[in-house]
Amino acid sequence: MPDLEYPFRPLDAERYPPEEMQRRAAEMYAEMARRRSVRAFSREPVPRTLVEAAVRTASTAPSGAHQQPWTFAVVGDPELKRRIREAAEAEERVNYAGRMPPEWIEALAPLGTDFEKAHITDAPWVVVLFRRSYGMRPDGSRATHYYTTESCGIAAGFFIAALHHMGLATLTHTPSPMGFLRELLGRPENEKPFLLLPVGYPAADARVPDLRRKTLEEVSVWFEPDSLPSAPDR
Repeated sequence: MPDLEYPFRPLDAERYPPEEMQRRAAEMYAEMARRRSVRAFSREPVPRTLVEAAVRTASTAPSGAHQQPWTFAVVGDPELKRRIREAAEAEERVNYAGRMPPEWIEALAPLGTDFEKAHITDAPWVVVLFRRSYGMRPDGSRATHYYTTESCGIAAGFFIAALHHMGLATLTHTPSPMGFLRELLGRPENEKPFLLLPVGYPAADARVPDLRRKTLEEVSVWFEPDSLPSAPDR
């Protein structure tokens, strides 16, 4: 391999006393535990600068080989939002009419969803996150991208957390199939729609399902030094 030199700099990180770490952890959990996906949005305007801040935060997410294989297409134009809604509802009508298996319909029932997607036109912004399946070099040749799905998933999580932290709401919407989004937004062939996220304030009368989140014990398994299983006999 060639002897390449990469620039490095000292890590900018804080080290807190254990009690401060515990306090910060509890505050973070309490804030994120209040986060809910919202389907009823106010039409009150949201400054573009707030959405820009959330996109910047999302782009601090780790990614395969630091290639940041994402594009956040931010739509505020009412006519374009209307066209996106019409196309999304056309696909969703087919889904709810039989394309989705009964088990899927049953799983969605507690959320009260149907083919109508008013959040697309009600929310002041619609953000479509595109996954760049490969990159393009200046000479027009393709550049391989690595772990693009995982990278975009992490960036989406950062984006959602940033919106919630500033007091805005969103919803992870995946109209299926989503190819119409690339066509409507004029994105290149290497960009694949990953998520549609309306962004805005919740409607004054917004309601959310009274759902239960899984407990720590249900979502984790621990292998501590004093509880490791013994090696099998050979």
